[in-house]
Amino acid sequence: MVLQQLQDLLASIYDLPLGYDVDDFLFTERERLPSAVRATATDEQVLVQETGGAASLGLFLDRRLLDRLAAANPLQALHGGNLADYWTALEGVSHWLYLAWNLQFDRAVSLLELELQAEIDKYVSSWWLLREQDPQRYPTELYRLLFERTRIDGELAGERVALYREANQYAARFCRRLEQQLSAPPAAQSAALAELRRLYRLSPERKLRRIRQYAA
Repeated sequence: MVLQQLQDLLASIYDLPLGYDVDDFLFTERERLPSAVRATATDEQVLVQETGGAASLGLFLDRRLLDRLAAANPLQALHGGNLADYWTALEGVSHWLYLAWNLQFDRAVSLLELELQAEIDKYVSSWWLLREQDPQRYPTELYRLLFERTRIDGELAGERVALYREANQYAARFCRRLEQQLSAPPAAQSAALAELRRLYRLSPERKLRRIRQYAA
């Protein structure tokens, strides 16, 4: 239920028609993960398998994580006690949704692009939820938590530490500009939504080039 709500939230933000439900791709059995991944402490993993020219997707989320989210649903109340679990689940849904949407157009997705989009999705979806749950408060702490206080887990990232850092830096630059638009009058907020949808659909090269145009 929570995962479907997360899919619906992202789909509404980015205006994504998709004829698939994330729950149909979910599995919670850690033994089904590849052995190299199974040995880590990961609570989330998206798997892509190519067979005969066709790609299939799978989303792993640890059962205990899902139980905690069911007990403290962030879609009803997002707070410090469930924020980390929310971001973990949201990252998995973000990865799955971005891959599924691009596969419809036979478009390849790079790992950098995937991680960049997930970082943006965590910021945007959290902003949307917090504003909806308390319209009188602007969540200024979000940017600091995601882009200034977050640290990359070297054990989980392995050889991809530099890639995750690069994705985080690009997302930070984009979300800094987005933060300025979202704190402005409603007309500017509409421009932010349009920019989000535009960026989602750009090719990787054009996406990075556009973000580099923004002030750091």
